[in-house]
Formats: sequence, C-alpha cells, structure tokens
Amino acid sequence: MSITETAIKNHEELWPDYNSRAMQTDPELIELFDNFAFDEIIGYGNLDTKTRVMMILGSTIACQALGEFRMMVNAALNVGVTPVQVKEILYQSVPYVGISKVVDFIHLTNEIFAEREIKLPLEGQSTTTPGTRYEKGLEVQKSIFGEVIDKMYEKSPENQIHIQRYLSANCFGDYYTRNGLDIKTRELLTLSMLIALGGTESQIRGHIQGNVNVGNDKEILLSVMTHLLPYVGYPRTLNAIRCLNEVLPE
Repeated sequence: MSITETAIKNHEELWPDYNSRAMQTDPELIELFDNFAFDEIIGYGNLDTKTRVMMILGSTIACQALGEFRMMVNAALNVGVTPVQVKEILYQSVPYVGISKVVDFIHLTNEIFAEREIKLPLEGQSTTTPGTRYEKGLEVQKSIFGEVIDKMYEKSPENQIHIQRYLSANCFGDYYTRNGLDIKTRELLTLSMLIALGGTESQIRGHIQGNVNVGNDKEILLSVMTHLLPYVGYPRTLNAIRCLNEVLPE
C-alpha cells in the first residue's frame, strides 16, 4: 500500500494506534480514501482540526452513519473537543434531523462516554425557561437572520403561524440559546447537517446567509463543504456549492 506520509500523520492525529480491519480486507479502497480525505482534502482551506471534526461529526448524524459517528466521536475527544461540545452537537441536530433519527446516536454516545469513564449526565447547558424560550429564541433568530424573520411572520397564513412560533421558541429558543457552543459554530453545524441531509437547498441558502451574518465568510463555508465531501459525496456537495454561489456570487 502507498498511503502518503501526510495521510498517515493526519489519520494518526485523530485515531492514535488505530488498527483498521478494512485495511486488511479492502486495502485498495483504504488507500484511495485515506490519501484523498486525509491528504488532499485536509490540505484545502484553513479550518482548524477541532472545527473540521465537529462539522464531520454533525454530518454523520444527518447521514445516519452510526459506524462513522462512533469513529468521529472518538476522534473529536482525541483532538480536544469536550464531552459537552459532543453532546451539544447531538442536541443541535434534533430540530433539523428529528429525534427519531438522533436517539440511537445519543445512546451510542453514552456508551462511548462510559467506555472513556466520562460521568453522565453532563452539566446542564440550558439558558431559557418555559416563560422565556420564545422571547430569547426570537432574539437569537433575528440576530442571525435579521428582518427576514419579521417578514416570515407577516407572510405566514393564519393557520400556519404556529410553525413560525415553534421555530422561534423550539428550534432557536430551546437549542440555539444553549451554552457549550457559540452561535458561529452552531450555524456552521446546522449548515453541515442540512448539506448531509440532502434535498434541503432552500434551507441551505437561508443558512448560508445566516452564517455570513454571524461572521462565517464564504472561504470558511467553502472549506466546510470541501471537508464534508468524502463523507457526504459529490452530489450533495455540488448542490451546496451551487447554493453558496447563488447567495454569494464570485
């Protein structure tokens, strides 16, 4: 096998002394993938290792890739992502991926934490109450998307206004207001999950603009999309880049 020294070094950073069964059964695939994902791709852009791993971790939840998720949770913890941050990535995925698709990942994470002797439950990160979640959520929502939120409320049919209130109180009030991850990271994670889900181009465009509004520029967004490529495939990556260029033309 001819895996490059760079690929070996970057792989070792995430999983020290890892013994790959696939290298024994599918050596040609591992050579192709590792040289691409851990040499060529990692050489693109300026994402730090922790951010890169967190975005990939979020994408594995949306892809329903339990095996790769296990790998990436361990990689995340190995490079300094905290247990709280891992849990917050999971919680952030709930309003976008749905609890029915997230619950198995929560159980698997708890198993990994137990293996690593990380005591559960972790310290709570909630900052809202039932009485403040709507107000605080709407505030965060407007800080990310601006006046478009008022327009969404104004244009919503009367029989659908409850969805707008759910978005403000639940998606943003219950989740975005939590401690553990800052808003810039949460917006990047949301975008990563939407890309991995597929068929979410309308939401991808909206969250590209949201990312820009909170300080994640086009260079960062293109870097995230590039680093997700080996994990989500070309079709979803190309669709995301098309959305990126529509919102932020060259």
